[in-house]
Amino acid sequence: MRIAMWSGPRNLSTAMMYSFGARPDCAVVDEPFYAAYLQMTGLDHPMRDDILDSQSRDPGKVARDLVGPVPGGRPHWYQKHMTQHMIPGVPRDWMAEVVNVFLIRHPARVIASYAQKREAPVLDDIGFRQQAELFDQVVAMGQRPVVIDSADIRTSPETALRALCDAIGLAWSERMLSWPSGGHDDDGVWAPVWYGAVHRSTGFAGPEGDLPVLHGAYAELLDEAMPFYQKMLPHSLLA
Repeated sequence: MRIAMWSGPRNLSTAMMYSFGARPDCAVVDEPFYAAYLQMTGLDHPMRDDILDSQSRDPGKVARDLVGPVPGGRPHWYQKHMTQHMIPGVPRDWMAEVVNVFLIRHPARVIASYAQKREAPVLDDIGFRQQAELFDQVVAMGQRPVVIDSADIRTSPETALRALCDAIGLAWSERMLSWPSGGHDDDGVWAPVWYGAVHRSTGFAGPEGDLPVLHGAYAELLDEAMPFYQKMLPHSLLA
């Protein structure tokens, strides 16, 4: 089984990759379209040159690899994807050959977290618009995509992950609830910039507190993102 997990940044996505990576039957890959995205957009992200050197910049090759042999000959392959990487020119037809799951998080939390790492994000940086678009495209392919809310995972990891495994037809494994600290061998080269907190973790953090209050441009960005989040939320497994 190939599982494509679609989220924006700052959305529990790395912890989820570690959760699946803790299974002995599951290979993982970390944001395989990142280098292609940077090459195609010219955006100046932290560690840009290192990222470009670490992955294929050809989105067609990346797409072919994602439906090719699973690394290590394992039965399952968890693919961590950022929705904002799926710009025009990046193939999407391969998505019909994988199980598509959409990981959502309240935009206020995403924006507050993202702004701590990279200033002045815009809507296309945080992936909500693209996530809703990809959801519609997967439905048009004839799939019933799965949606899971990061808040539900943090509130009750076992309940949420059991529901996710059941929804995609994957046997449950207790190993998904913990992982060694210090990162994963398949972390992207950008991990030192973005993954500090999850590298210090050995499992999912507990429930989050009140929503952050945003002001100015960040509040405007929240208003832009909310309709896309609200579109996805009713489809969440534990809604």
